[in-house]
Amino acid sequence: MKKTLTILIAFIAIITTSCTKKYEVTPNQTILTTVPPNAWKTTDGGKTYSATVNMPEIDGYFNQNGAVLVYGNFGNNTWEQFPEVYQGVAYSFSHTIGSLEIDIQNSNGTSTITAPTAAFGLKVVLVDSQ
Repeated sequence: MKKTLTILIAFIAIITTSCTKKYEVTPNQTILTTVPPNAWKTTDGGKTYSATVNMPEIDGYFNQNGAVLVYGNFGNNTWEQFPEVYQGVAYSFSHTIGSLEIDIQNSNGTSTITAPTAAFGLKVVLVDSQ
Protein backbone atom coordinates (compact mmCIF):
# COMPACT_ATOMS: atom_id res chain seq x y z
CA MET A 1 0.00 0.00 0.00
CA LYS A 2 2.82 2.44 0.86
CA LYS A 3 4.53 1.63 -2.42
CA THR A 4 1.32 2.32 -4.41
CA LEU A 5 0.75 5.59 -2.54
CA THR A 6 4.36 6.69 -3.15
CA ILE A 7 4.07 5.94 -6.86
CA LEU A 8 0.76 7.81 -7.05
CA ILE A 9 2.20 10.89 -5.29
CA ALA A 10 5.27 10.84 -7.56
CA PHE A 11 3.06 10.54 -10.64
CA ILE A 12 0.89 13.50 -9.55
CA ALA A 13 3.99 15.59 -8.80
CA ILE A 14 5.44 14.89 -12.26
CA ILE A 15 2.19 15.76 -14.03
CA THR A 16 1.58 19.01 -12.16
CA THR A 17 5.14 20.30 -12.57
CA SER A 18 5.39 19.44 -16.27
CA CYS A 19 2.25 21.38 -17.24
CA THR A 20 3.74 24.83 -16.82
CA LYS A 21 2.97 27.08 -19.78
CA LYS A 22 5.67 29.46 -20.84
CA TYR A 23 4.83 32.57 -22.88
CA GLU A 24 7.47 34.63 -24.58
CA VAL A 25 6.33 38.05 -25.75
CA THR A 26 8.60 40.38 -27.67
CA PRO A 27 8.79 43.78 -26.00
CA ASN A 28 7.07 46.72 -27.67
CA GLN A 29 9.11 48.53 -30.27
CA THR A 30 9.21 52.28 -30.96
CA ILE A 31 10.37 53.53 -34.37
CA LEU A 32 11.05 57.22 -35.03
CA THR A 33 10.99 58.19 -38.69
CA THR A 34 10.06 61.07 -40.99
CA VAL A 35 7.97 61.45 -44.10
CA PRO A 36 9.86 63.61 -46.62
CA PRO A 37 7.87 66.31 -48.45
CA ASN A 38 8.24 64.54 -51.81
CA ALA A 39 6.57 61.35 -50.47
CA TRP A 40 3.05 62.83 -50.48
CA LYS A 41 0.97 61.81 -53.52
CA THR A 42 -2.61 62.63 -54.48
CA THR A 43 -4.99 60.84 -56.81
CA ASP A 44 -8.06 63.02 -56.32
CA GLY A 45 -6.92 66.52 -57.23
CA GLY A 46 -5.55 67.44 -53.80
CA LYS A 47 -8.43 66.40 -51.54
CA THR A 48 -6.38 63.55 -50.07
CA TYR A 49 -2.62 63.06 -49.88
CA SER A 50 -1.02 59.73 -49.01
CA ALA A 51 2.53 58.76 -48.13
CA THR A 52 3.85 55.22 -47.83
CA VAL A 53 6.46 54.52 -45.17
CA ASN A 54 8.61 51.40 -45.45
CA MET A 55 8.05 49.34 -42.28
CA PRO A 56 9.77 45.93 -42.58
CA GLU A 57 9.08 45.29 -38.87
CA ILE A 58 5.45 44.59 -39.81
CA ASP A 59 5.74 41.04 -41.10
CA GLY A 60 2.84 38.69 -41.84
CA TYR A 61 2.55 37.44 -38.26
CA PHE A 62 2.68 40.93 -36.75
CA ASN A 63 0.21 42.28 -39.31
CA GLN A 64 -2.34 39.72 -38.06
CA ASN A 65 -1.53 39.64 -34.33
CA GLY A 66 0.18 42.87 -33.31
CA ALA A 67 -1.06 46.41 -32.82
CA VAL A 68 0.28 49.48 -34.59
CA LEU A 69 0.05 52.91 -32.96
CA VAL A 70 1.06 56.01 -34.91
CA TYR A 71 1.82 59.51 -33.62
CA GLY A 72 2.66 62.66 -35.56
CA ASN A 73 4.85 65.57 -34.52
CA PHE A 74 3.47 68.89 -35.70
CA GLY A 75 6.61 70.90 -34.98
CA ASN A 76 5.84 71.68 -31.35
CA ASN A 77 7.68 68.65 -29.94
CA THR A 78 4.35 67.14 -28.90
CA TRP A 79 3.21 63.79 -30.28
CA GLU A 80 -0.44 63.54 -31.37
CA GLN A 81 -1.91 60.06 -31.82
CA PHE A 82 -3.64 59.20 -35.11
CA PRO A 83 -6.40 59.43 -36.09
CA GLU A 84 -6.16 63.14 -35.37
CA VAL A 85 -7.51 66.44 -36.65
CA TYR A 86 -4.93 69.20 -36.43
CA GLN A 87 -5.58 72.70 -37.79
CA GLY A 88 -8.45 71.45 -39.95
CA VAL A 89 -6.54 68.52 -41.47
CA ALA A 90 -7.50 64.93 -40.65
CA TYR A 91 -4.63 62.45 -40.26
CA SER A 92 -5.17 58.69 -40.41
CA PHE A 93 -3.17 55.57 -41.21
CA SER A 94 -3.43 51.98 -42.34
CA HIS A 95 -0.84 49.21 -42.37
CA THR A 96 -0.07 46.12 -44.33
CA ILE A 97 2.87 43.72 -44.52
CA GLY A 98 6.02 45.81 -44.83
CA SER A 99 4.47 49.26 -44.95
CA LEU A 100 2.45 51.96 -43.29
CA GLU A 101 0.30 54.45 -45.20
CA ILE A 102 -0.40 57.91 -43.83
CA ASP A 103 -3.42 59.75 -45.28
CA ILE A 104 -4.26 63.43 -44.83
CA GLN A 105 -7.32 65.34 -45.99
CA ASN A 106 -9.35 68.39 -45.07
CA SER A 107 -11.49 67.60 -42.06
CA ASN A 108 -14.65 68.40 -44.05
CA GLY A 109 -13.63 65.74 -46.60
CA THR A 110 -14.41 67.87 -49.65
CA SER A 111 -11.95 70.79 -49.81
CA THR A 112 -8.47 70.55 -51.22
CA ILE A 113 -5.38 70.87 -49.02
CA THR A 114 -1.69 71.50 -49.55
CA ALA A 115 0.73 68.65 -48.94
CA PRO A 116 3.29 69.18 -46.15
CA THR A 117 6.31 71.14 -47.37
CA ALA A 118 8.65 70.00 -44.58
CA ALA A 119 9.66 66.60 -43.25
CA PHE A 120 6.88 65.23 -41.06
CA GLY A 121 7.94 63.38 -37.88
CA LEU A 122 6.33 60.04 -37.06
CA LYS A 123 6.54 57.81 -34.02
CA VAL A 124 5.36 54.25 -34.69
CA VAL A 125 4.83 51.97 -31.71
CA LEU A 126 4.54 48.25 -32.44
CA VAL A 127 2.81 46.31 -29.69
CA ASP A 128 3.32 42.56 -29.87
CA SER A 129 0.56 40.22 -28.77
CA GLN A 130 -0.18 36.52 -28.71
